[in-house]
Amino acid sequence: MRVDCVVIGAGVVGLAVARQLAQAGREVIVLEAAQGIGTGTSSRNSEVIHAGIYDASNSLKARLCVQGRQALYAYCERHAIAHRRCGKLIVATDAAQAQALQALHDKARANGVADLQFLSAAQVRALEPDLVCVAALLSPSTGIIDSHAFMLQLQADAEQAGAVFAFHSAVQGGKITTEGIALQVQGANEPLLARHMVNCAGLQAQQVAASLVGLAARNIPPLFYAKGNYFSFSGPAHFSHLVYPMPQAGGLGIHLTLDLAGRPRFGPDVQWVSSLDYSVDAGRKGAFQDQIRRYWPGVDAGSLQPDYAGIRPKLVAAGAPGADFQIDDQTQHGVAGLVNLFGIESPGLTAALAISDHVLRRL
Repeated sequence: MRVDCVVIGAGVVGLAVARQLAQAGREVIVLEAAQGIGTGTSSRNSEVIHAGIYDASNSLKARLCVQGRQALYAYCERHAIAHRRCGKLIVATDAAQAQALQALHDKARANGVADLQFLSAAQVRALEPDLVCVAALLSPSTGIIDSHAFMLQLQADAEQAGAVFAFHSAVQGGKITTEGIALQVQGANEPLLARHMVNCAGLQAQQVAASLVGLAARNIPPLFYAKGNYFSFSGPAHFSHLVYPMPQAGGLGIHLTLDLAGRPRFGPDVQWVSSLDYSVDAGRKGAFQDQIRRYWPGVDAGSLQPDYAGIRPKLVAAGAPGADFQIDDQTQHGVAGLVNLFGIESPGLTAALAISDHVLRRL
């Protein structure tokens, strides 16, 4: 069987790419190893619409986050997808952190985020009386979203434009040929020959790439797993904004996020692991409590309960500076029609629509 475009992976980025390609008039088949859409990293995150504050200026992460955030809010409005532009407070709990807020503010402005506001401790208390800090940055354009509703709408758009989804269809190998990329697919009797292939397999992206005979190993980056644990909160909590500490190595710190019903949860932390284990160790509660009490001293630790975990596909090991998104086309690896997406972690959800535009331009 021959097809114009194969998208591997039906997480939020794969869905956005499939939609974009199909709406551009391309023939699209989406191959997903799981039983449905968004079962991996896309369903195990904070469901935050990020403003574009943290990443290096001119990086793909920064550019695509800002572009994606603008596109995502418009998409949610257009399709009545539940979301809320609730805003976020990035809090400094000591003088050194207060000084670091300026650098964060400057980085955000360089990324095109022009609406950050410096707040004093008194101004923070006026917004969130239970918070304790010496200063904060308010990000009005940060929000939250029903990520599953977003993914369902992307799937519907893609299918309406002619894309076909095949679940329980893991890619088991492939070969680069002069006619395209011949893929061995779970359950298929013969190879699927794709003129174009977009590897959006997330935590399995390196595995899929390594299975392609003819793609040099030097074009496949290493993969490291950074697990992020979340704890739910069952006690009273009166917050209307997301609350983030200053960022830490490997992540953004244990922050307070809200779901669309206003219920708080805390996380993620950063736990470097060697396997895809999504269990949450209740013994981590003490560390969570210590981190949360730096900005919310009144937190009731008895109301913290292990909830869920996600795993970020990192391209660098613990202790190394964070890596950018890696989106490689023929210019990087020499294979016509192939685009590999590696290390698509946060802010991948926010950036998904912009990533799909970027991929379309590179095919």
